[in-house]
Amino acid sequence: MSRRRKAEKREVHPDAKFGDTMVSKFMNYIMVDGKKPAAEKIVYGAFDRIENKLRRPPVDLFKEALDNVTPSIEVRSRRVGGATYQVPVEVRPDRKIALAMRWLISAARARNETTMVDRLSNELMDAAQNRGAAVKKREDTHRMAEANRAFSHYRW
Repeated sequence: MSRRRKAEKREVHPDAKFGDTMVSKFMNYIMVDGKKPAAEKIVYGAFDRIENKLRRPPVDLFKEALDNVTPSIEVRSRRVGGATYQVPVEVRPDRKIALAMRWLISAARARNETTMVDRLSNELMDAAQNRGAAVKKREDTHRMAEANRAFSHYRW
């Protein structure tokens, strides 16, 4: 980590189909080895599948799923006098979104469906209904923070 200056945030352009920066950012998280067209095909395919199944705008469902997965509190390791404590801290807004997207994608990749389009669409639908692996990850994170509430006075 550089001590000179803070890295400047790059501007994320909205995606072509929905004109939404969040969808574009999500595509960038899905992208592997710089293959943007493959990531677009996966995301748009999942969104089409969601629209066909549920007959509602996929971007709304995506944002709902993202809200359900977004953590509000997490634990950070803090070393005090030779002992390491798990200290609960609030999550920064930009990190909240990054964690939520990362958890959604990793949960989708861990699923057993045949194609990534199927996995992603089903994970997004599950997350929108407050179930699935990504929501469980958020609940585990909150549970861990709640269990370590006694160490919150070590917050910095």
